[in-house]
Amino acid sequence: MKRIIALVLSITMVGSIVSGCAKKEISEYKISDTKLNLDFEFDVDPETFNLSVESSGVKETVSEPLNNMKFSNLKRSKDNISWSYDEKNIDVDIKKKEEYLDVSIKSNKNDDENSFLWPSINGEKYMLPLNEGKYISNDDDVWKEYFKEQELKVIEAFSMQFFAVDKKEYSLLYIIKNPYNNTIKFDTENNIKFEFEHQYPSINENKEYGFRIYLIKKNPVDVAKTYRNYIIEKGEFKTLEEKSRENKNIEKLYGAPHVYFWDKSIISEENIKWSSLKNNIPNSLKNWIQELLRTKVEDGEELALAFDDLENLGYVDKYTKNRVIKAFSEVLKLKEFYNDKVFNSIDSESKKIISKGIKNLNEVEIIDLNKRLLKSELGSNVDDIDKWANMNTVDVLNDMKNSGINNMWIGFDDWQNGFNKPELVETANKLGYLIGTYDSYHSIHKPGEEKWITAKFSDTSLYDNATVTNKDGKKIGGFQGTGRKLNPTLAMPSVRERVSQILDTGLKFNSWFLDTDGTGEVFDDYSSEHITTEEQDIKARIERMDYLQNEKNMVVGTEGGNDFANKHIAFAHGIETPSFSWMDSDMSKNKESEYYVGRYYSSNNGVPEMFSKEIPLKDKYKKLFLDTKYTIPLYKLVYNDSVITTHWWGWGTLKIKDEVENRMLYEILYNVPPLYHIDRYEYEKNKDIIINHTKIWSEFSKKAINKEMTNYKVLSDDGLIQMTEYGNDLKVIANFSNNEVEAEGQKISPKSLIIIYKDKTVRYTP
Repeated sequence: MKRIIALVLSITMVGSIVSGCAKKEISEYKISDTKLNLDFEFDVDPETFNLSVESSGVKETVSEPLNNMKFSNLKRSKDNISWSYDEKNIDVDIKKKEEYLDVSIKSNKNDDENSFLWPSINGEKYMLPLNEGKYISNDDDVWKEYFKEQELKVIEAFSMQFFAVDKKEYSLLYIIKNPYNNTIKFDTENNIKFEFEHQYPSINENKEYGFRIYLIKKNPVDVAKTYRNYIIEKGEFKTLEEKSRENKNIEKLYGAPHVYFWDKSIISEENIKWSSLKNNIPNSLKNWIQELLRTKVEDGEELALAFDDLENLGYVDKYTKNRVIKAFSEVLKLKEFYNDKVFNSIDSESKKIISKGIKNLNEVEIIDLNKRLLKSELGSNVDDIDKWANMNTVDVLNDMKNSGINNMWIGFDDWQNGFNKPELVETANKLGYLIGTYDSYHSIHKPGEEKWITAKFSDTSLYDNATVTNKDGKKIGGFQGTGRKLNPTLAMPSVRERVSQILDTGLKFNSWFLDTDGTGEVFDDYSSEHITTEEQDIKARIERMDYLQNEKNMVVGTEGGNDFANKHIAFAHGIETPSFSWMDSDMSKNKESEYYVGRYYSSNNGVPEMFSKEIPLKDKYKKLFLDTKYTIPLYKLVYNDSVITTHWWGWGTLKIKDEVENRMLYEILYNVPPLYHIDRYEYEKNKDIIINHTKIWSEFSKKAINKEMTNYKVLSDDGLIQMTEYGNDLKVIANFSNNEVEAEGQKISPKSLIIIYKDKTVRYTP
């Protein structure tokens, strides 16, 4: 059965001279403004569901044949063929559209579970939207090992809902029409191939999945632009410019590096006169602080002992200072800190606060009161409280502004950092920066046994009544196996409560970061009291994104950034470099290994080792997650002017030894915000590299941010010379190699790039 449809994409060939690389004609990955229609025919064998297409005399397989299946109800018309697999309760329908084949596969088993495997894919190379995008040969040993017997949940593993397969003369693009309940199973026994399987859950009324299948020239630009057109056609695309009309603060992301700011100290080293303090802490205060540390603070014994060491040491060393500062900072957050038997010299402002009732004070008021109480006992041994921690916080921000960083996104790992130093949030706003907190509604822990703040909810009934049950009747475990997964359709009252409680303290956050909501880690919930499909799960996540954006006027970002969220977020962390340290115990557990990422701990209340420690990567992880030989900008070609994407926070710009230069080049080539972790000490250590890189990147990104990425070219066989274009007047050519090259008529130094603006050319070597 053969049908003819049209192919509308074209490709141009250009000659590029590249010194130090093999000289040859290189394909220019650019979609043509003129549609050149190429007729093709299709044929299908219903018995094996072997589907093929033919164009210009070249026949290619859309799906390898499956095992023979009995079929019935075969119907044919001019542009349509359909049939049924009775034993599998499956109906198949294939329609010829103007530009693609439309394949629909429906289960008629309405009241029970069902599944179907199709297509079976085998090609020369694969374009897969793994994070930013990967171009993988079927015989590549690195990826064969990675995919070995692996099964991917598609909505989670793919940042966009398509894949493309290179055949001999052209590519086949498969756009996934129903993104839910799909898995891909790889077979790497010989060359890489895979099978696509859809589950039809009994709880889901939607019993259909399928594909739009396009014939496309073998290049990433045509693939990505076809998908972009599909998203626009469905009304599921929204530009940053459109989003900024609804929230002007989004424009503060333009040219903004992303900075996680770490300082959990309420008082800092320079605020204390150590030589006098060691002999002048009242015994009643010391004993009270030690009691609180031992009874109210996790692992507080070591902090309590610091006050004994302070008295006994002739010289106050750094270790003791850090423990005393941390001890003060911990007890100053406690509602129990006020003790009328300890604090006798209370000023009028403190009395006024106390008169409200300690239980009625919010977290910011508690810390403000406790700072006053501590000062009342320590007197001239410490600075006035309006100076506490300034050098570690507001002074750093002011220096960044004065050094030329005009736009910046600042993130906290939790909102407590804002409670500790509200002036930091206030200063960020005054300087024109975005500042916000990490938040998560992914896991919930058993009441009274919460291991982290985001897993604690005032509604303690949620743990039993609002958590996800799989089809086997078991509760799905939370992050790292602790607790349970919270059903997002039942979380919205808690979202509103938590956000309001944080903002009601007076903190002027203008951004919010939602952990995991953009990752596609979604579930069918079979709990009889609250049956929920994957689609309903995602809609609930989008509801909280929209709540923060529309009702709270926040600039919203997520971890992941998978494209179901594109209309509802401004930025995403993880598309460019994902989380992968969990894949290797040397990175995640072996503290003696040079590859160990580091502990989630800081001795000085600043950046945890996990983010500040620079480490090498094993070669296979460099190839899988960093190597320009494999990376292609599929996501940027679709969403550059819609979603700002950068690295997962554990793999910031400066994290990977011997890759910092490459990553900085990548950040400009692909318009990716640098991501840093700073406290006062990390900023002072890395100030020059942060300021110099941000200056070049920011000027470029401000011009690129509202433009579509229109072109991508690989200018060398080894993939080390690459070019991107934004709009029609902005171009970047990056040389990742160790040799000087000539490309597009420009000499480019090793490990450097050029930015070609409309009116000037800028050269940059990190």
